[in-house]
Amino acid sequence: MENTYTSDGVPGRYWHVLSDGRIQCDVCPRECKLHEGQRGLCFVRARTGDQIVLTTYGRSSGFCLDPIEKKPLNHFLPGTAVLSFGTAGCNLTCKFCQNWDISKASVFDRLQQRASPQAIAQAARAMGARSVAFTYNDPVIFLEYAVDVAAACREVGLQTVAVTAGYIGKLARPEFFAAMDAANIDLKAFTESFYKQLCTGSLDAVLDTLVYVKHETKTWLEIATLLIPGKNDSSDEVSALCEWMATRLGPDVPLHLTAFHPDWKMLDVPPTPPSTLKRAREIALRTGLHYVYTGNVHDEAGQSTYCHGCGARLIGRDWYTITAWGLDLGGRCAACGKTCPGLFEALPGSWGARREPVIIATA
Repeated sequence: MENTYTSDGVPGRYWHVLSDGRIQCDVCPRECKLHEGQRGLCFVRARTGDQIVLTTYGRSSGFCLDPIEKKPLNHFLPGTAVLSFGTAGCNLTCKFCQNWDISKASVFDRLQQRASPQAIAQAARAMGARSVAFTYNDPVIFLEYAVDVAAACREVGLQTVAVTAGYIGKLARPEFFAAMDAANIDLKAFTESFYKQLCTGSLDAVLDTLVYVKHETKTWLEIATLLIPGKNDSSDEVSALCEWMATRLGPDVPLHLTAFHPDWKMLDVPPTPPSTLKRAREIALRTGLHYVYTGNVHDEAGQSTYCHGCGARLIGRDWYTITAWGLDLGGRCAACGKTCPGLFEALPGSWGARREPVIIATA
């Protein structure tokens, strides 16, 4: 059911009143404690009277039809179009943010489009998208809007995708991930010092989310790690991250190792060399992960999917374009019959690498 607007936004969920009269937001581990009129660090969740409200419900920074591989998701309806959108704000403060103009926005001039959940779902279906993605900024902070859009999408047969850092509270995550058919969770590094110094967050909270999603939900999970030179790209750290994944999540969760480019408050750090991604991918495969990809670089071998049973190429990729297909109707290797985990159809989509901004407006 769609939320009802007030002059300040829509009523938020997951908060409680403290003994000193402040209201604590429980949507994420930051647990912002607010006096009247204050906003959380995310900027979009605010205290108004005796409740928390979401101030960006129904408001978007823009809509775009993307290839699903751009999220990145390589085992979820390959080759199909996804309608992507975000709002404003974020509950982390990553100094390397590559969508900083949206996620770091503290004013609403970025929110140029209004759209109801039903309008988004109907538009996505009419445009031929197979799914809707909550992305560009973290959907955790606009949970109520994301969950309502997801419900509207399911009513018309569309899948839903969360692109998130996984920085979500234990109370909020069951509802949030129950609404998502797939998620790419950004595991930014594998040290608490990185999260504390560069994101003002906590690694343990994200690891807890990853274990929860993998073992307690039906949400298809893939992980992305942006490798930043000198910050999180050492062989030891990559090895520790991959060993944790193999042990706690299992070897079939796909890992995307992506290249950093200088942005936001880290303009002095050089781009990630392709050789770093190749080395990290080799480490991940030696550790026992079955599906490891490189991103933000041109690397057909590192972006293609291979059968873990016989080594045959299952899905060839050139950037975001599908170039080869070796799966049968059941998502099995056509050469040896071993199942490839994920959501696949008999044939891939033909959307290719196109990126098309669209307008979805409702009164």
